[in-house]
Amino acid sequence: MSHKKRALATEQIHHPYQPPEGWAAHPVGVFKASTVLFKDTADLRRPRPRDGLSYRYGLHGTPTSYTLAARLATLEGAEHCLLTPSGLSAITVVNLALLQPGDEVLLPDNVYGQNRWLAQDYLPRMGISHKFYDPLDAAALPLSPQTKLVWLEAAGSITLEFPDLVGLLQRCKAAGVLTALDNTWGAGVAFNAFEIAPGLGVDISMQALTKYQSGGADVLMGGVYTRDRALRDRIDNCHEHLGYGLGQNDVELVLRSLPTLELRYRAQDATTRALAAWMQTRPEVAQVLHPALPGSPGHQHWLQSSSGGAACLFSVVFKPEYTQKQVDAFIDALELYGIGYSWAGPMSLAVPYNMSQSRSLPMPIARGPLVRFAIGLEAEADLRADLEQALESGLV
Repeated sequence: MSHKKRALATEQIHHPYQPPEGWAAHPVGVFKASTVLFKDTADLRRPRPRDGLSYRYGLHGTPTSYTLAARLATLEGAEHCLLTPSGLSAITVVNLALLQPGDEVLLPDNVYGQNRWLAQDYLPRMGISHKFYDPLDAAALPLSPQTKLVWLEAAGSITLEFPDLVGLLQRCKAAGVLTALDNTWGAGVAFNAFEIAPGLGVDISMQALTKYQSGGADVLMGGVYTRDRALRDRIDNCHEHLGYGLGQNDVELVLRSLPTLELRYRAQDATTRALAAWMQTRPEVAQVLHPALPGSPGHQHWLQSSSGGAACLFSVVFKPEYTQKQVDAFIDALELYGIGYSWAGPMSLAVPYNMSQSRSLPMPIARGPLVRFAIGLEAEADLRADLEQALESGLV
């Protein structure tokens, strides 16, 4: 699988990978099978590597899922991609494949909640310890001889601090510690996870393909990426033991969405920046959190690492004189923003969060009720007008 040489959208339409003879089609055929038939018993016994060309059982891949994996690897600048049933399952397989009793994993304090709870509630049962760290302070990264994996997240999923990727990767590389990046926010568009700086990149990237790669808010899927074959084989071995499989109709939906991924990312990014900047002008707001806004935590790190993309999320911290009940009434008054989790779909969303329940280190954000907005594909003017009317009618 070659690295990106042409534009992202072009690569997703004119990708060099093709299934073996007899399987190829454009658009990609949907091959649904549990049983794969062999020519004879000798063919049955022939070893079949996971190489995108060999088939032995539907759970392990069909031409449809192999095609998606190849295109996603190109998008992410990787050599290998393993597909999983969800973003959380992608996180889980990385942890289970690379950690063993006595090991320690480090996680940013703004990490995705499910990764936090996995480290706190499940991994200790396996004798695996954890620590949280400040993603903005690479010098304070608490590496120890037991540290075997460091999770990175760019940007943090709720408060959207952009980490010091360069500094953190330098520390981990010098210590010989593996790094795994939750790159769902970047989506392969905002930056190349494997080339953050010259000679400096992550060992593993994962994404919740539920988000931008799907784009329709109707598919759950995850992906794990690497350029290292030995790492890929370790994760693949665990992947197979866990029995991760995908419905090929879901794979078809993601394949259909890939050619428009960059267009949607750029469009939602532009609307998000405009709305985030407008919310900064509102008297009810104490702080707007968005990596591309000067003054937002990690803004300088975003400038250093990103090619300019900034996704579709921003969070608003309301002034502390507003109660949670008032902020909830503001959300309830919105007409175009749904109330629900996830993001990068066509509909905009708004969700309140209580950050005191999910952070253990001091936060570089203002005090007050927090709402995260996920901006969809609606017109900017309509979304802004809806925010304005809800502020005036709900936040009273």
